[in-house]
Amino acid sequence: MAVGKEIRAKIKSVENTKKITKAMEMVAASKMRKAQERMKQARPYSDKVRNIAANLAQANPEYQSPYMRTGGSAKAVGFIVVTTDKGLCGGLNTNMLRALTTKMREAQDAGQSVQTVAIGNKGFGFLNRIGANVVSHAIQLGDAPQLDKLIGPVKVMLDAFVEGKLDAVYLCYTKFINTMKQEPLIEPLLPLGADRLSQSAEEKKAYGWDYLYEPDAASVIDELLKRYLEALVYQGVAENMASEQSARMVAMKAATDNAGNLIGELKLIYNKTRQAAITKELSEIVSGAAAV
Repeated sequence: MAVGKEIRAKIKSVENTKKITKAMEMVAASKMRKAQERMKQARPYSDKVRNIAANLAQANPEYQSPYMRTGGSAKAVGFIVVTTDKGLCGGLNTNMLRALTTKMREAQDAGQSVQTVAIGNKGFGFLNRIGANVVSHAIQLGDAPQLDKLIGPVKVMLDAFVEGKLDAVYLCYTKFINTMKQEPLIEPLLPLGADRLSQSAEEKKAYGWDYLYEPDAASVIDELLKRYLEALVYQGVAENMASEQSARMVAMKAATDNAGNLIGELKLIYNKTRQAAITKELSEIVSGAAAV
């Protein structure tokens, strides 16, 4: 029964794995709800900053912020790549990095150099493996994004754009749509287009105030747009974390179900092997008795 012993050991091993994946599924489900709430709570802040900045920009049409500059000639683009710190979340990072690779290849084919900022350990490792120019990174963010950890890496890209070293900056992250669907996105972050600062009639009415500027309108608008860009990156990280927990929950549920199916198949094989051994022993006993 050496074969039966090996099957029993394999069944025990798969059962232990099933316990782990089940526990990870339950933990991911709990974290997913918190990540979704955090993601929703971040949206009103960026909306309010956008509306105030849009109203100020319309009140001062003679001034154009450097964050809205277009037509650069630096022949360089930047990518802020948001991925997860941990794995075991299905194809979440793979889909994101595949879309990023395609976009980077298009930029290089157009004769543009590429600079990257990595937010998340998986993206940082990938960019280093392919030899990309990583100018800054932020890893080990935990379960909740901290703005103070993101400001530094993001500021590197913002300053490079303002100084004219970059023609455009893209934000790459995975958008949370629902529990079963997450979509990799590569959105233009800079230059800020008019569509970003557009307002509905209700928003124009709600934010149509007169302002006193201190020290001056240009400084206030630039600072507000900077805060708005930081809020967009924070929102992208929050969306990515919600997507991560959802993808991990689905992946661990699939792993738990597969482990259960494998255990059933192994038990069937074990019972067949055990029955064959018993039948063989009975045949030998009957044959021996008949010979006597």
